[in-house]
Amino acid sequence: MSWWARRSLRTRITLVVGVVAVTALLALGRVAGGLLFSAALTSGDGALGERAAVAAGAVGAGTAVPPGVRVTDVAGTPVDGRGPRPVDADAIRRLGAGEPVTVPGGPDGPQRWVAVAVPAPDGSPRLVLASGDLVGAAGLFADAARGLAVTALLGAIAVVAATWTATRLALRPVDRLRASAAALPPGERLPVPPARDELAALAVEINELLARRDDAVARLERFTSEAAHELRSPIAALRAQADVAVAHPDRASADETWRSVAREAERLSGLVGDLLALARADAGERMPARPVDLVDAVGDAFARLPEEPTVAMTLWAPMPVAVAATPAEVAIVLDNVLANARRHAATVVHVSVVPAGRWVRLLVDDDGPGIPPDERERVFDRFTRLQPDAGEGSGLGLALVGRLVAGRHGTARATTSPDGGLRVTVRWPVG
Repeated sequence: MSWWARRSLRTRITLVVGVVAVTALLALGRVAGGLLFSAALTSGDGALGERAAVAAGAVGAGTAVPPGVRVTDVAGTPVDGRGPRPVDADAIRRLGAGEPVTVPGGPDGPQRWVAVAVPAPDGSPRLVLASGDLVGAAGLFADAARGLAVTALLGAIAVVAATWTATRLALRPVDRLRASAAALPPGERLPVPPARDELAALAVEINELLARRDDAVARLERFTSEAAHELRSPIAALRAQADVAVAHPDRASADETWRSVAREAERLSGLVGDLLALARADAGERMPARPVDLVDAVGDAFARLPEEPTVAMTLWAPMPVAVAATPAEVAIVLDNVLANARRHAATVVHVSVVPAGRWVRLLVDDDGPGIPPDERERVFDRFTRLQPDAGEGSGLGLALVGRLVAGRHGTARATTSPDGGLRVTVRWPVG
């Protein structure tokens, strides 16, 4: 089996077709030879029957029987005085029933016998037996068998050669596709054959695969570039503060320096965590969804928020509802949405959990400055900060929200809040 698996597709197809062709042609030759021999026997039986019929006329008339013909009674006893019984009792019985008989042996090889029943002048039944040797028929059959075998072999060779050529021609477009794919520069696509056949379908599938590859490479390059850019700022800040602490080791400024280092380290940790979560979401690494109580999750998210006495947080939920996700995903979405809302709110953030048929809507409203309509789609892009000089946030929060919710076939949108600020609507399927 390993030898067979190592052969090329062209070789395997040719070998299979060749074996089938040889077997079929040899079987056909054997059948044709048998039919030819049967036709020769039938023709010879007719001639023997005619000769026996002529001799039977002479026996019935009581005249001399021509040579080459034997006359016996129904038991096979010769009555022509020409020697012993020519065939055995079983052959006599079959001849008497009108069946031709082949008798092996004899100086001239196998003999074929045919009998005709006729009454003698005295009324007793007689069998007139005519015979002929089968040497000519056997020779004809042997010659025919050899000719058919040679013909079958030549036909099989022709079929194998035709199969090899046809397979090579059929696979040539595949070879061209392979060569084109190997030399294809990034962004280019394979030419699709005009015929709507398997090769065209293969070219279309390869082009779609190449498109997905290019898209993945572009996303990776963009992600790497943006991540490197975003990580550079907190790392540079940490290094600068460490240099200051080393250059001025006085205790008066040390406390403030270390507090600044702790803030930058926390910012860097959050940024790295968001980057890892976003990378896992892009790679499609998701745990199986299960029901998660969204109302309880919002309460837990409120508890995780740092103290901010100037902004009030409210929750309105008419009934407990569950969403189809994982607790970790729901926690990440809530943490980012609530942190974004409180960062921009002036006095209050209203959170509503609203059942809507097969969906659950999470509404987060703030009374901040809001977002212009033409920027509301862009806030879900990575590293998007509408006020880059403010220095708050990494620009990954809402992008991560959109990716995680979309991974559960939900949606996330930004609209205008009734409080005048921003409303973020997250829609999850019911768990």
